[in-house]
Amino acid sequence: MMPDEPAIVVRNLVKTFGDESPVEALRDVSLTVRRGEHVALMGTSGSGKSTLLHLLAGLDVPTSGSIRIGGVELSELDEDGRALLRRRQIGLVFQSFHLLDVLSAGENVALALTIAGCRSTQARRRANDALAEVGLAHRAAHLPAQLSGGEQQRVAIARALAIEPLVLLADEPTGNLDSRQGRAILRLLRQLVDRHGLTLVVVTHDAAHAALADRRLRLRDGRLVERREAS
Repeated sequence: MMPDEPAIVVRNLVKTFGDESPVEALRDVSLTVRRGEHVALMGTSGSGKSTLLHLLAGLDVPTSGSIRIGGVELSELDEDGRALLRRRQIGLVFQSFHLLDVLSAGENVALALTIAGCRSTQARRRANDALAEVGLAHRAAHLPAQLSGGEQQRVAIARALAIEPLVLLADEPTGNLDSRQGRAILRLLRQLVDRHGLTLVVVTHDAAHAALADRRLRLRDGRLVERREAS
């Protein structure tokens, strides 16, 4: 991708669910996210924000419209191609941590790298570096059950960070955490944006969390209805 090319470009995106009584989850959504930008995507439940994030990740396909990630048009990729793009370019963080219970924190992070094609020694080194980035180098050998919820989410962030993604997508990353842990996770994500020039899109319903972003977008009934720069 060219240095000045946006990380994410969405044009006239439509997503409809159902055949007999179709529901339009997204309606003619267009947006551009610059490289190194932190965007908060807000809206009430059912507004379409998680649907949009899943489409950006290539986990689902739109009914119509265009999505470009790092200059790559997702509609030109098959399912395997989209999976490969996720492994190498798109870091994902969800409300649920999705850690494997039988693997240590370090092994959970290294596994994502191995799947992406890293050699085992390189995967271990990069996993340790990523855990150090999120302040958990000392917990690398611990199983998920031995970690707090906030620590488990930090492992999930390290796993996403370890692939050195162009884009980091986070869907309600503090949803399973108390307010103190949630604030710490949002501050960590903000620090990673500033430190590494990551492009971050966070789905959140919390205005205080969204205030950390460079720009806030609001969805209502599947449409973008508000765009606000950080004050």
